Amino acid sequence: MKIPRDISNEELYRLLRKYGYKITRQMGRHIRLTTTLKGEHHIIIPKHKYLKIETLNNILTDVASHLEIDKPVLIKELFGKSKAYRPPINGTFSEWN
Repeated sequence: MKIPRDISNEELYRLLRKYGYKITRQMGRHIRLTTTLKGEHHIIIPKHKYLKIETLNNILTDVASHLEIDKPVLIKELFGKSKAYRPPINGTFSEWN
């Protein structure tokens, strides 16, 4: 499965919440997320409308490494066909049901 090209920082945060990530700090144009699942782990994501694919790829690599799962498995769990993710409509994110 490919990494989606239209993920915002807000959407990535919503998806990572299932792994216990919570916002612990906002620093200007960046947000720090922290989880205590499998030990404490921090990631920093930029506050952009859409994350660059390289940035998203690096974040996913870091999260998969910390969670000790294969990156393709993480990608499928996060972006697989489920109600958790909906692509933006006209450049905005709709509310979740």
